[in-house]
Amino acid sequence: MASRPELILASASPRRLALLNQIGIEPEHLVPAHVDETPEKGELPRKLAARLADIKAIAAQQKARQAGIGGNALVLAADTVVAVGRRVLPKAEMMEEAADCLRLLSGRAHRVYTGVCLLTPSGQAKRRLVETRIRFKRLSNREMEAYLASAEWKDKAGGYAIQGIAGSFVVKLVGSYSSVVGLPLHETVALLQGEGYPVTFNWLNQSSLTSV
Repeated sequence: MASRPELILASASPRRLALLNQIGIEPEHLVPAHVDETPEKGELPRKLAARLADIKAIAAQQKARQAGIGGNALVLAADTVVAVGRRVLPKAEMMEEAADCLRLLSGRAHRVYTGVCLLTPSGQAKRRLVETRIRFKRLSNREMEAYLASAEWKDKAGGYAIQGIAGSFVVKLVGSYSSVVGLPLHETVALLQGEGYPVTFNWLNQSSLTSV
């Protein structure tokens, strides 16, 4: 019987790990990949999301091998980009950045792109790119001020987290909710199963735990 392949998650994001845990997957290794996320000149948002997922996966695979771990593991990486038209919104680090994002998103539609890359031990890359359309309600000054005070926006693409308070801003969503959180589950499962990863391995145990 073939041994169960290991999985490396190329991220320090608690949201991506929680999404994998939600479907019964616990990566054997967490290997955050810190890369330059600056868009290239004229780079479209969808291309940026795909490129960053690729280079994160490659960086994590190299880092893991240098550390002597996961030599035969699959490496999963993702990157999420929030955009209004061709404009890429930043991962807000400062309150002023988050405020600019909220003012831009208020009362209008935007798109969220998440690129996913799964690297095999031989270095072959399997990819998916998911686009989700979202419309925010028009935010009052009081709502924006209160959201900024919550600090929930920190290090979030576009200055918001849909799984938190900002979920109340969403008037319409067309696409993948989990992709907006940070990892499109349907597409991720398809990639993993395509490489023989036993996605359903822990589902029986999970069922017995939740029935208690």
